[in-house]
Parts: sequence; C-alpha cells; structure tokens
Amino acid sequence: MASSGAGQLGHPMLYAPTQRLAARPFYGKASPRAFSAQAPGSRIDASSIKIEKTKSPKAKPPLDQTLPFGRVFTDHMLEIEWTRDAGFGTPRIVPHHMLELDPSVPALHYGVQCFEGMKAYKDASGGLRLFRPDLNMTRFDRSCRRLSLPDIDREGMQKCIEALCRVESDWVPDTDGCSLYLRPTCIGTTAFLGVSEPSSALVYVIACPVGPYFANGFAPVKVLAETNYRRAWPGGTGDSKVGGNYAPGLLPQKESSQKGFSQVLWLFGDEEFVTEVGAMNLFVFWETPDGKKELITAPLDGTILPGVTRDSILRLTEQWGEFLVSERPFTMPELAVAVSEGRVLEVFGAGTAAVVAPVNGIGYKGEELVIPCGADGKAGALTKRLFGAISDIHYGRSEEQGWSVVIP
Repeated sequence: MASSGAGQLGHPMLYAPTQRLAARPFYGKASPRAFSAQAPGSRIDASSIKIEKTKSPKAKPPLDQTLPFGRVFTDHMLEIEWTRDAGFGTPRIVPHHMLELDPSVPALHYGVQCFEGMKAYKDASGGLRLFRPDLNMTRFDRSCRRLSLPDIDREGMQKCIEALCRVESDWVPDTDGCSLYLRPTCIGTTAFLGVSEPSSALVYVIACPVGPYFANGFAPVKVLAETNYRRAWPGGTGDSKVGGNYAPGLLPQKESSQKGFSQVLWLFGDEEFVTEVGAMNLFVFWETPDGKKELITAPLDGTILPGVTRDSILRLTEQWGEFLVSERPFTMPELAVAVSEGRVLEVFGAGTAAVVAPVNGIGYKGEELVIPCGADGKAGALTKRLFGAISDIHYGRSEEQGWSVVIP
C-alpha cells in the first residue's frame, strides 16, 4: 500500500508499495553499468592473490568475551589498487600497515569513500564461516557506484576476503558470541583537488577480533527521537554505506547522550516518519488497532540502509508465519499513540554488531515513552528468539538457505 505522506513530502516515489519478501530483492535494481564497460582488469582476480606474511606477529589478547570492538587489529590486511586505465591490480595480503596518501586525495576532502561491515565466525569443528557475504558484496558495489568509485567484482572480492580469513584464522575467536569483524573499504586516491570522479582508488580490508555486543547479556537502551536533525533524505546516500552518512550524526549523538539517552532515533519529514536508530535498522513489534500482531520496519525507499540483519529478520519471521511482517512507513506520532494504548510489545535495533539491540524507552517531545522489554526487563521474547536463531546460523548450528557460507 502506498503512503498518503509521499505526496506531502514532495517525492512521489519515496514510499513505493511494499512487495512480499519472497519477491523483494535485497537491494533494488542493479546499476546499468557492467564490468564489460570498464577497462581490462576491472575484474578482481582472486586466483592471482599475493601473500606476504608478517615477520613480526602481534601478541594476541585473549580471544574471548573481553575483546573490545574495533581496537585490536590482526597481523594482515588485504589491498587491491585500481586505476581507470588498468582496472584492478593484483590483490595482495600484506602486513597491517599505515596508508600513505597524497594530502589532496578526494577521500579526505570530498568524502569519496565507502565501506562495509561483516564478520567471520568459527564453528564447533574449527571451520570458518561468513554470514550472507553476497549481500555485503552487493551493498559494497552499490555504495561504490553511488560515489563514482569503481564497480566491485563481487565474486572476486568475496574470494579475496575468504583468503584473508584463511591467513588470519588464528585470530578468529572460537568463543560463542565472538567473531572476526571485517571492514572492506574503498577510497578515492587521485592526487587532485578538483571535485571529480576519481581516476584511482584503493580497496582494502582490515580485520579485528571482537567480543559480543552485550558481554553480560542484553542491556536495553533509551533512545531520543530526533526532531531537529535528519540522517538522510530522498535522492541522497541514506541507502549507501558511505562515511558521509555517519560523521553528521556525531553531534546529535553527543547531544542525546547529554540528555541521558544512548542513541538517536532518526525521524524524517513533517510527518516524523520513523527511519533508523543510531547506525541500525529499527523494528517495532506491536498490535495494530484491529488487534493483529505485526512486526514493522521502514521500507527501502532510498533513505534506509538495506541491512543484512534487517533482511534476515524479515525473511525468518515471514517464514515463521506467526504474525504480520511489514515494510511500510509509520510515524512517531503513531508509535506514541500505540505506546499510550499499550499496543507496543517490543522495539529493537538490528545490525551486524549487535544482531538485535532492545529499546526500553523513547524520548519524544519532552516525555519518555516506556517500551516493554520482556519479563526480565532486558529483552522481549521475539528479540531473544531472533538473536538465538541468527546466532545459530552464524556459527553453523543451524542452516537457512545457504546463509552460512563455509570458507574453503
């Protein structure tokens, strides 16, 4: 169903009709640009990868639940250089090192850079697994295209990442809840101060072992519904994973923290459409006015990041067939009314870092809306169920449509 708010927002395609999940692609229509239109060498040849092992291995910290996020890096990284004339060069796995860049590169001045976030897991037999890496590669490619960076050879890129995981296998924790976080990145590297499409770029991947997002069990957070700042807008880059989406959120995050909230709940338009929370997709589990249970999240209208965890939650819950599963617009006033009427059952964020993160309060127009968080006050039954189901797939304890990819 189309939203009546689309015309009011002055963008008739902002909220398109929602399709059933089985027919919905993860990330819209592919760009018309194809590898064949690029220079020779535009494909990434994983078979030619060169590996240079470090001569000074780092001392590993305990690979357990005490690992912090994003502070401990492995011994090696993946690098692939690209130029407009020659395409992608030979992939290389080299010791983790500082980058040497000309001060004029567009990545530093104009935000010509994007990235991905994904994880490698170690299963009970010691094997390594990636969770739906094809979706990460699809999103990485789309983010690059949005910034006029080179198209990413998704299959070749995934194989190179698998090679990096094999080299760093000793860095992948075997403790439940822990993993090896992978950060594929692409930056424009042309030494030129003009605002133009880069003629050279660097693709690289760094890795860090991480513990669970909630080391001591679920810890629900309070979020502030932001009415002054906006995360994204129609025609922008909200559906791409680019650095320019994140830096502008630091000040709103700081201000919300000063008011006693952990995250920002991003709204859009005069209608105050609910979009995302912090850097995560947002889900609301509630009862509709006519008494039906529904899991709802904002649609992929171009302003919402197509999260891998988001897609997985939608597909799993539709398969369960126990309640309505909807991708459609809804507003903060609607959510506030539902809270006041006792119809909201759970609210949670979803993303690679946490899988799911329960919300127990929303600050809105000077009031705090109390959100139920299960009998223990930490997380609702659906939040816990989704966390368990997706975690089991991560570690190969259960299978779901080939989502857990074993690294050969």
